[in-house]
Amino acid sequence: MLLKAEQAYLLTLLLIFPTSIVAGPLHAQCRLEWNFGITCFNIYTTLVNQIKQWTTVDSCKQGGERCLYELQSANPHYIVAKHTTMTYKYVDDLSFKLKSYDGMKSCHVTAFSVSEPWHIVQDNGINYCNLHNLVDGSGLTTVPGYTESTNDFQCTQYSTANCTVY
Repeated sequence: MLLKAEQAYLLTLLLIFPTSIVAGPLHAQCRLEWNFGITCFNIYTTLVNQIKQWTTVDSCKQGGERCLYELQSANPHYIVAKHTTMTYKYVDDLSFKLKSYDGMKSCHVTAFSVSEPWHIVQDNGINYCNLHNLVDGSGLTTVPGYTESTNDFQCTQYSTANCTVY
């Protein structure tokens, strides 16, 4: 049985963080999974090229956050990058783990984006858009076998994300 002090503490947490406890992570982040019906090497080169193409603010002139990406490291199995938001200049860390399946003809990618500032809890879906914009902008959303899987528990504010803005 919980003591009164423990009950009061738990109630306080629920009052302070009601949406975080029920609807998603306690820190702004996104974890999603993609499947593609093409090789991981093709996914690797396409994602790396897209990150390199969107390094300057010039690629945001059409609107949205499709700019200010920075490649940190890359190999055919793992990509690490950063994205800086336009408005507040917050930095988000991105990673992509690529794994072949179906006799090396298809690729499963686990992608993750997390905000560096510790105090960011809600992000308007920016961490989701950091990832989704790369596959969308590179045309990978149109390849055979493309699927995307995530939800509000794995991805802060995923269901309300507007990637034409972020």
